[in-house]
Amino acid sequence: MQPDRPQDGAPPEAEAVWKALVQVIDPELGDNIVDLGMVRHVAVAADGVVTVQVALTVAGCPLRAQLDRDVRGRVGSLPGVAGVEVEMGHMTPEERAALMDRARTKAQENPLVTDIPPTTRVVAVASGKGGVGKSSVTVNLAAALAARGLVVGVLDADIWGFSVPRMLGLEGRIPARDKKMVPLERVVPSSGPGGADGVLKVVSMGFLSGEEEAIMWRGLILNRALQHFLEDVTWGHLDYLLVDMPPGTGDIQMGLARMLPRAEMIIVTSPALAAQKVAARAADMARRGHLRVAGVVENMSAFECEHGQSYPLFGEGGGQRLADSIGVPLLGSVPLDPAVAAGGDVGSPVVLVSSGAVGAAGAAFQSIATRVAEDVLPVVELSGCTARMLENIEAAASQFG
Repeated sequence: MQPDRPQDGAPPEAEAVWKALVQVIDPELGDNIVDLGMVRHVAVAADGVVTVQVALTVAGCPLRAQLDRDVRGRVGSLPGVAGVEVEMGHMTPEERAALMDRARTKAQENPLVTDIPPTTRVVAVASGKGGVGKSSVTVNLAAALAARGLVVGVLDADIWGFSVPRMLGLEGRIPARDKKMVPLERVVPSSGPGGADGVLKVVSMGFLSGEEEAIMWRGLILNRALQHFLEDVTWGHLDYLLVDMPPGTGDIQMGLARMLPRAEMIIVTSPALAAQKVAARAADMARRGHLRVAGVVENMSAFECEHGQSYPLFGEGGGQRLADSIGVPLLGSVPLDPAVAAGGDVGSPVVLVSSGAVGAAGAAFQSIATRVAEDVLPVVELSGCTARMLENIEAAASQFG
């Protein structure tokens, strides 16, 4: 059961819980656990505690912890939920047969719209307003994750105000292969001794337009551009896809919720009360679109001068207040550091400075990346209860040729 948190009004209706569970994807089958028949029962108590009964494909399924976290995250983000209890069981042979039949039919009749693998963690980095350093957070978080030896995609969905190419030191036209766009790549050296290098794969309007050329698009055209970046890009293997969202709660945000319903969101705010209140709107919109809010990052917190004195130039406590108000963790606070802006101007994210010279902001980004990768949004690892079952079925079927 999740730790208690204050209820936001009355407990949700059971129908709202079922809708939230539709966003929980079995990464091996690429379908939601409701349509797969894995959710047996939902109960909402008067005190706001929600109980969800989930039937796993086999007892001891290695994806048990993953599905448990995702169910708790999705249901726990609904207004009025005080706690979530997940009761795990396992399917009968008849239920497993029905599940596999649906999975095969879906694979044949409803191919994936995008090239983004079902195991990829899709993380939208959003803010309620501009000027809080959302793109800096996206770029440095992506670079820090890649430095752990991971493959990280960065989709610059800020169509009007793209800045990711410059911040990552990438330029040129995006190449094409087999009528699809191919992300520009940057290799990121491992942050640990003997570790594998990581890779950043980046797609941005900046690779299709001049840096000083105005993009004067609205509504449907903006959403179509986002759809192209999702459907018409050969992403290949990705551990994470970070989406740098435009500020606010407009067309792109609504389009992402529709096109990538498995996306989860990190909200960026500054310490100021005004920024916190505006950022709460982004969290509200995410939940209205059934996107889970995974946490809050407070950017541009206190400035610390050379002699050690700390100055809260933009106020104090906005990140923690926002996290508390929407019932999610504060993933970290990044101090106000001129090196962040300077690094972004020359394509050298501050988090990639050698470990011996990394400053307070770089260390904060590294800490946030660790929290994301090891706690809040860990990499999905297919150890294969469903995969093994599929292999067994295929092997048995081949005998009857």
